Amino acid sequence: MDCFRSLDQVPEDFGATAVTIGNFDGVHRGHTRVIQTVVEQARAAGLKAVAISFDPHPALVHRPDVPHYPIMGMRDSLDLLDELGLDALVLLPYSLEFAHQTPEDFIRQTFVEGLAAKKVVIGADVRFGRHNSGDLETMQALGEEYGFDVVVVEDLSTDNDLGELTGDAPHRRCSSTWIRELLAAGDVETAAKLLGRFHRMRGEVVHGAARGRELGFPTANMAPGSDGLIPADGVYAGWLHDEAGLRWPVAISVGSNPTFEGVSRQVEAHVMGRPQEEVEDFNLYGQNVLLEFVAHLRPMVAYEGMDALIRQMAQDVDDAWAVLGQSSSSGPVPGAPRS
Repeated sequence: MDCFRSLDQVPEDFGATAVTIGNFDGVHRGHTRVIQTVVEQARAAGLKAVAISFDPHPALVHRPDVPHYPIMGMRDSLDLLDELGLDALVLLPYSLEFAHQTPEDFIRQTFVEGLAAKKVVIGADVRFGRHNSGDLETMQALGEEYGFDVVVVEDLSTDNDLGELTGDAPHRRCSSTWIRELLAAGDVETAAKLLGRFHRMRGEVVHGAARGRELGFPTANMAPGSDGLIPADGVYAGWLHDEAGLRWPVAISVGSNPTFEGVSRQVEAHVMGRPQEEVEDFNLYGQNVLLEFVAHLRPMVAYEGMDALIRQMAQDVDDAWAVLGQSSSSGPVPGAPRS
């Protein structure tokens, strides 16, 4: 998949396209449905399959005073979009001036002149152009004027097959907003159903305070600023993918660890399944690893004394083994992150 940082980078001989547009934060199942439709439409008509997104995220431009944390990092987003079969992603530089374009100017300059779009794939609730004044009816009218077909993709929502997965009855569409709410509540299981994969973080393993090692449960500490939205404080079962391509079962701790004073919020993973004689020699420092959150085990609480904390950590490991469906004698397994 090519990644163009502006329309100027698109080669003149790139060819006609089938296009969609969105922020694709998290590349969730709703996004996947749209991208797959773009690819299908493109292959059937001999077109290039293209997605348009924005950098920076529009929220950072329109609400610069409100922190915005992507659900996943750019590397993983690009990998997932590539796996879906896109020929190209166009990351348009986003600014207030860019947002001021009329719907027609935006479509003409981007879809028609920039990408020679013959098919445009969108959801029924699409909004675009100045003050989000363009909608589905606008897009269809512009399609007739400029010669591209508009293909509407049904939302993935609790009204259709999503309701069977999440157990939600009221209408709610699969969205990045919903996934953020779930992660903020620690509900990584439901978030995975919307994402179509386990929620993930990626970052460098750095040195911590070594308290876990002193207690018999050494941890891999994720560097501050690692990619991916940090879920609610608590303990989780999950997987760690190292640079050697091995997937390790882990118990993940997220929080400031209330048993110890003055500890800032952090994400650390205790890697399980290593032979006892290899525990002291096992070293992930400096590696860029990927963490997948499979299930929430318990909230973060303070314990009176080290003995109570050690007993709870041992229980956390047992609970993580049970969730991951492996025995304590299991070691790492090769393979890419589940999707």
